[in-house]
Amino acid sequence: MAECFGYNIENHHHALAGAEACAVIATHLLWIMAKDLFKRYIWLVDTIYQADGMTFDDINDRWLKSSLSDGNSLPKKTFHNHKDAIQDIFNIVIECDAKEGYKYYIQNSEDISNGSLRGWLLNTFTVSNLINESQKLKNRIHLEEIPSGQHYLAPIIEAIRDSVKIEITYQSYWKDHPSTFEIEPYFIKIFKQRWYVIAYSEGVSKILIYALDRIQQLSITSNKLDYPKDFSPEDYFYNCYGIINEEKISPCTVKIKTNSFQAQYLKGLPLHHSQKEIEATDEMSIFEYYIKPAFDFRKELLSMGAEIEVLEPEWFREEMTKVIENMNRA
Repeated sequence: MAECFGYNIENHHHALAGAEACAVIATHLLWIMAKDLFKRYIWLVDTIYQADGMTFDDINDRWLKSSLSDGNSLPKKTFHNHKDAIQDIFNIVIECDAKEGYKYYIQNSEDISNGSLRGWLLNTFTVSNLINESQKLKNRIHLEEIPSGQHYLAPIIEAIRDSVKIEITYQSYWKDHPSTFEIEPYFIKIFKQRWYVIAYSEGVSKILIYALDRIQQLSITSNKLDYPKDFSPEDYFYNCYGIINEEKISPCTVKIKTNSFQAQYLKGLPLHHSQKEIEATDEMSIFEYYIKPAFDFRKELLSMGAEIEVLEPEWFREEMTKVIENMNRA
């Protein structure tokens, strides 16, 4: 090789350095290409999903308006290659409905809309793409800050994948000094901009929740863990709001009354999957939940102030009343 990307190679030493330079540059170019392809895949899925079905001509028209196109049409062969890659990478299936005028649609769209990891990733990357394409507007897009700790996500996911325990040094809010111990990570969850790992603790023989921003050190061990075959992360929090699953509290029917203004917020963004509006007038609405009325749920209701009232159960109503009385005395 006499020349590589404009660099002359004169001897063996330079040849070796040149080869390494070529490898680095080639790797960087491949990364750029992969990154661009990933953006294309995200754009294509989001475009079809938001439209709920569109022809190839419609897709191409939207493509030409995107900064990803550079003013060039989307070849049909490239479209089909992207479609196949999307299915392989995301397991999102794009089908064509000949009966509806050959419109393309997301066959398993419920996997995106039901709060799954796939939907969360798609939304995250879609927003990221939009922000990157709108650099002139970056000062006009304000995001919430995420507490430190997210850098522990990668090793925790790695430990979950390999079914091994992790050792953490953890500073609880309820203790004066941090403690170091091993846990068996089962799954991770995000709630109100904070990441948590839900893990089995041998020290107390039960499942506990650890906030990543309170972890001071973390290391992956070689100690294997046995993930329970009958354990389901979805079932674990099914009757809960937030990140706390209090064993002493059983799920029950909770009814709250809200004014008509707050009712619109609850209908637009339900607090829980069990939420039902069971009564409504021009002035108020009554919502029903089947839920554990634990710490996080109580805090959320209190944050709504005088716009809500707990009706049932009586013990929860009394508990909320005592909290409000204590607040008034403070």
